[in-house]
Amino acid sequence: MNETSTAEPGSGQRDTEDAERQYFRITIRAPIHKVWAELTRCDSVLPFFFNSRCTTPGLAPGAPIRMLSKDGKYASVVGDVLEFDPPYRYAHTFKFTNLDDPPCVVRYRLKEVDEGTEFTLINENVAAGSKSEKYMTMGAHFITRNLKAVVETGKATWAGRLQLFMMGLFAPFTPKRCLSSNWPFDRKI
Repeated sequence: MNETSTAEPGSGQRDTEDAERQYFRITIRAPIHKVWAELTRCDSVLPFFFNSRCTTPGLAPGAPIRMLSKDGKYASVVGDVLEFDPPYRYAHTFKFTNLDDPPCVVRYRLKEVDEGTEFTLINENVAAGSKSEKYMTMGAHFITRNLKAVVETGKATWAGRLQLFMMGLFAPFTPKRCLSSNWPFDRKI
């Protein structure tokens, strides 16, 4: 499966068997360790995570994570690591700092396949009909396609780069509630 499928888990849609989860799956032509290293990188900006930088005192269960803007001024997403099993599983709670929606869970699953690495992003317990649900569905498509592109080619897709450029233009209008100083690691979400 090269793109997010429209069948079974992998569809990116809620299905009747598991209405609590959305699956987004893509095959990346690279070894699992290369995909894992890119996914969990905390030392630079991640184009597939909307040009955010993951900050944490350490990727381990119970550790807080923050997705910060390039300059570190804003936190777009906050959460806590739930699972960290290199190079196969990583999960964390997830809350947009600009929304009042409750936190949910994002899981990343990696599996070695003949073509490289099967990468699955799973959104769990997202409030149905919420802005978080809408943004996370769009975001999951962006993340899967651009993680694939970054790992395989070293850069985001053309459409992804255009989207990141446009997002950069609107950065000055980020709400003050998203200031990273409002989301220290000891703040519970």
